[in-house]
Amino acid sequence: MSPTDHETMVSYWPAIPEPPDAHHTIGDALRKAAVRWPSRTALVEGIVSSGACTWTYAQLLRDSEAVARALLTRFRPGERVAVWSANRPEWVLLEMGAALAGITLVTVNPAYRSAELEFVLRQSRAQGIFVQPRLHSRDLLAMARSAAEELPELRFIQSLDQWADFMSLSSGKTARLPQVSSADPAQIQYTSGTTGFPKGAVLSHRALAMNGRLYAETIGATPEDVWVNPMPLFHTAGCGLVTLGALQTGGVHVLPPKFDADLMLDLFEHHHGTLLLSVPTMLIRMLDAQHTAARDLSSWRLATLGGAPVPLELIRRARCDFGVDVGIGYGQTETAPYVTHTVPGDTHPQWAETVGRPLPHVEVKIADRDTGEPAALGELGEICTRSICVMSGYFEDPEATDRAVDKNGWLHTGDLGSMDAAGYVCIKGRIKDMIIRGGENIYPREIEELLFTHDTVADVAVVGLPHPEWGEIVAAFVRARPGAPLTQDNLISHCTGRIASYKIPEVWEFVPEFPQTASGKIQKFALRDQYLGRAGRPLKPETNDRSQA
Repeated sequence: MSPTDHETMVSYWPAIPEPPDAHHTIGDALRKAAVRWPSRTALVEGIVSSGACTWTYAQLLRDSEAVARALLTRFRPGERVAVWSANRPEWVLLEMGAALAGITLVTVNPAYRSAELEFVLRQSRAQGIFVQPRLHSRDLLAMARSAAEELPELRFIQSLDQWADFMSLSSGKTARLPQVSSADPAQIQYTSGTTGFPKGAVLSHRALAMNGRLYAETIGATPEDVWVNPMPLFHTAGCGLVTLGALQTGGVHVLPPKFDADLMLDLFEHHHGTLLLSVPTMLIRMLDAQHTAARDLSSWRLATLGGAPVPLELIRRARCDFGVDVGIGYGQTETAPYVTHTVPGDTHPQWAETVGRPLPHVEVKIADRDTGEPAALGELGEICTRSICVMSGYFEDPEATDRAVDKNGWLHTGDLGSMDAAGYVCIKGRIKDMIIRGGENIYPREIEELLFTHDTVADVAVVGLPHPEWGEIVAAFVRARPGAPLTQDNLISHCTGRIASYKIPEVWEFVPEFPQTASGKIQKFALRDQYLGRAGRPLKPETNDRSQA
């Protein structure tokens, strides 16, 4: 059944049959691209300079094969090698080289501290690590060497600043590279670990390659596109969606070393960028920076957003200020990562309030939380998905795997959502983030959407705070647009009459910045913990009795 003409009677969307080449490896995708577009530019170092390093598709394959042969002088296929670095071209070469060598890449967040690094290296049983020696004021190489003293399985440490020395290991090596199966693990990516220790999601070659391809095809990517990629490569969005999406559609991948709004705009102008994948916060920063110093962004055609709720006001600003269309996607690390996405020029009347329909070959249901069966149309339930893009499991953690993936192969995302008759999915947030105030369920996203429409609000995060009388109350953390006057009274007035009074925040905090993950997601748990650390807990009962109107 084709999703284009399917209308469901319950909250379930079937997957269309997989294409014959669905079970390809990342190496297969690279080789195919090098044959199809040998002389086209594949990868560009993201600096505004005529001296930026570039690779054609043929050169990318050649150098990646050399990386694979160098790796195989130190590791066996099936072993695990970590990379701990900010974005740089060597990261992409290592990703491709490891894939060709049948070595599993363990991606490590460069923001990690020593204890977090040691945990990931120990849990993944990594045999080697590639390290950017310094990041800002932190000596990552020294931290890696210190961690290695406690990790007997870690036998190889390589500085990325001495890349030429590593590549010399492949000199004279011409042996055939090993056979790699599409079901083999390509990467282990660690979840954010906001509750307890992070878990290592094992992602197969076919999961990552297929998901990147489906995303790129859904947004209409072509060989004429220039992708400017601010997403960290340790994340599935950076090394999966953009890197493998551009690879399989023949586009140019421009890779800045980090997200900086001004640099991003300069790169779009300099390289005539056409595509962006980012979290909403990044696009907000770019909009603000464009107002300060305008660039020629006429080549830019589409901004796709994911990783956090996308306010309607942000879509409006992107269209008005940048003249670009907007797409919205939804997923998580365990699904490599995308499950759903809107399409450019979407005709669904409420597309902007959704995260689109399931990608082709991806099965989705909204599960009734009591029965596990598909819920009625429009009813809230847990978003569950099943496809070849779903992780193989959590590395050496069968109990956590069984909690996440049921006996029928459905991954339980932990997200609340609903589905309409056309298969479009709406997200209400994480089940654990839902606020229950006096028995009433409150979904932070609804309040965030409303506050974002106020012309002085640049960004906002709504969380629940413990309360002795109501159980929880609503708190809003707000960042103002540069130079804009912002008051609590104005925001309360903005909410009054638009949402029920019990949903209006009772705690207001104005912040200059938000605590964020390396991929730009706002860390709500950190906002909550910081507030409670200052205010003490539990909060005193409010004298203001918000009715349930």
